[in-house]
Amino acid sequence: MKNQVLNPYLPSYEYVPDGEPHVFGDRLYIFGSHDRYGAKAFCENDYVCWSAPLDDLSDWRYDGIIYRKRQDPKNKILNSTMYAPDVCSGADGRYYLYYGLNFLPVFGVAVCDTPAGTYEFLGHVRHPDGKLYGRGKNDAFPFDPGVLNDDGRIYLCSGFSPKDGLMRRGIDALSRVKGANGNQILELCGDMLTVKSVKPLIPGTDNSKGTGFEGHEFYEASSLRKFNGKYYFIYSTVASHELAYAVSEQPDRGFRFGGVLHSNCDLGFNGNSRPLAFWGNNHGSIECIGGKYYVFGHRHTNYRECNRQGVAEELTGDGNGGFAMAEMTSCGLNGKPLGTGKYEAGIACNLFAASGAEKSVFFRDKAKTSLYPCIMQKGPDREGAPCQYIHNMRRGSVAGFKYFECDCTQITVTARSDGGTLEILFSPDGEPVAKIRLEDSRDEAEYTTRLKIPGKQALYFRYAGEGSADIMSFRLA
Repeated sequence: MKNQVLNPYLPSYEYVPDGEPHVFGDRLYIFGSHDRYGAKAFCENDYVCWSAPLDDLSDWRYDGIIYRKRQDPKNKILNSTMYAPDVCSGADGRYYLYYGLNFLPVFGVAVCDTPAGTYEFLGHVRHPDGKLYGRGKNDAFPFDPGVLNDDGRIYLCSGFSPKDGLMRRGIDALSRVKGANGNQILELCGDMLTVKSVKPLIPGTDNSKGTGFEGHEFYEASSLRKFNGKYYFIYSTVASHELAYAVSEQPDRGFRFGGVLHSNCDLGFNGNSRPLAFWGNNHGSIECIGGKYYVFGHRHTNYRECNRQGVAEELTGDGNGGFAMAEMTSCGLNGKPLGTGKYEAGIACNLFAASGAEKSVFFRDKAKTSLYPCIMQKGPDREGAPCQYIHNMRRGSVAGFKYFECDCTQITVTARSDGGTLEILFSPDGEPVAKIRLEDSRDEAEYTTRLKIPGKQALYFRYAGEGSADIMSFRLA
């Protein structure tokens, strides 16, 4: 590759969560929601697309805005935000974008001649009698569409199945969410709009007993893929922070629970029982690129569950068509550990306070946000070249970066602080291998100390001080 590629894999000013990766031709395309940095609601920006050549996943290209929320006729007055989309190619060689409008019970469809061109509104998914899907008596709530062209047959997955009773009651006023009963799969006609058939797919918490899905029932984030003759359904479980998968020999039935693929706080990885990052919802999928499989998900920033960024990790197969759970790292798609160079502190894959980490909704509780570190951005949304940094490291706060392998002899950290000491470790609970004494100054300053990294290592920063520190960046040389 021309350069190293990090996590998040897009530029640090970009907030594209719910990423659906698709290989079309010789490029990898990412279709997702579009959060706005600093926003207090999900998906406030219009849809954009990014793509990269299959032989260089560090060379991401911004393909521009592909669809605006006000293009949907139902949205000209409401101006609802557009939630997670998905794209597939049709029999006519064109590309079809499926999306939801906030919590309206409807799926919109747009079409384009190229994967990342300007999409034009086509219509809404509907039953043969013209009634919109989502308005039928037995329809699942149309949410987070996942679409697959399976040799000319078009399958569309749909559903929102929260386990929390209060949340269900709140949604009932706008939809037909009556319980946590899982999701549905639709087969569409050749017009890419009309429903041919509807079937239940995998269970929610209300109907999972004895199915093998217990503890990992369907919540949201449907995505359907096909690899080597098998069908893989990727989804967010009721745990919210994790993506799991089910597998079948048929696209619309017979799915068996496969396992967890990804957690945006590493809960469950190698038996880990504590969240190693501030977590929230997760959404993504699997794609095969150059013979290797990758899982795409997202992380959370800025004390908010709605300021999300795409992350990706390589998957390890089990030899039987299944996958092991991937670890959150800073190197993601890079294919190897990171080397010498300068890094924004925002690439931290682990971040927690002395008391641990929780769900990322602290902006509602100012007293709580003052106690925890988080990843923030210098500069407004999508302007200039803003830097991501770690804000509010307090005594015992730990930031982790995985992995590095290089012949460095020193590390230079750029920080601002109330004084104190920054400890550098090779494990989150280990003994320091180096220490940096920070000055009491709110101006950014550089601090250098000797550091040798023996083989492949994770790096952790732990703050010891009475006030707080912001870690802007670090350089290995």
